[in-house]
Amino acid sequence: MCCALTPIVGARESEPLLLRSAQQSGSIAKYAAPGEAQLPGLCMEILRAVERIDPGLRFTGLSLRAPLRRIERMLAAGEIDTFFCLLKSPERALQWRYLPVPLYRIRHMVVQRADDPTELRGMADLAAVGRNKPVLVTQGTLLQQTLERAHVPTGAAPSEREALQMLLMGRADAVYGQDLNLVRNLRESGLGDRLRLSGTVFAEEVQYATVSTQLPAASVQRLTLALQALERDGSLKALADKYK
Repeated sequence: MCCALTPIVGARESEPLLLRSAQQSGSIAKYAAPGEAQLPGLCMEILRAVERIDPGLRFTGLSLRAPLRRIERMLAAGEIDTFFCLLKSPERALQWRYLPVPLYRIRHMVVQRADDPTELRGMADLAAVGRNKPVLVTQGTLLQQTLERAHVPTGAAPSEREALQMLLMGRADAVYGQDLNLVRNLRESGLGDRLRLSGTVFAEEVQYATVSTQLPAASVQRLTLALQALERDGSLKALADKYK
């Protein structure tokens, strides 16, 4: 279903609309660099699906790969028009707008060494582990704030892949992250025999497309309509299922 989209028809949708965006580095489940993974990334595939369903709408600037913090600064400053995908928070909602279409759901989970018998059943267990060695999380993400609010000592890593390597070296006993990212990194890195994904789900959240507050209302509406069409025909669900 995700590969056979029916384009939106109408005069407005046929008019060219270029939206500036960027790719997030260090997150292969969302945006994978060439040769980094077997699939291009869920957010990149959603972005391309938007272009197919609205042939006049195109995204530029995707050659830029930047850390999440830089992308957030660019979005807040209006240096890019849109970014796929971001979790929502009250602080973030003050800096840019979230489109109303949920793109996909993520679960907060933990990776441990395969020979570690410790069972982490909740934040209290995670906080106890973190007091010995900080729990690793990708820097600049909302997940780090989630752990800090729960009084879990944290350490930051540039990416999930690097966090998993640090876990293997014994610099931490747990890596906290999004299930899609963790599973993808375990699979792509070939570390699945040395590391394990804990069965506990600590939280669930939804990823959304975002737009700069400076983007004209007509452009926001057009992008929203394209995403709503992808939601109606099941393309968003099919793409999310592809990355599970």
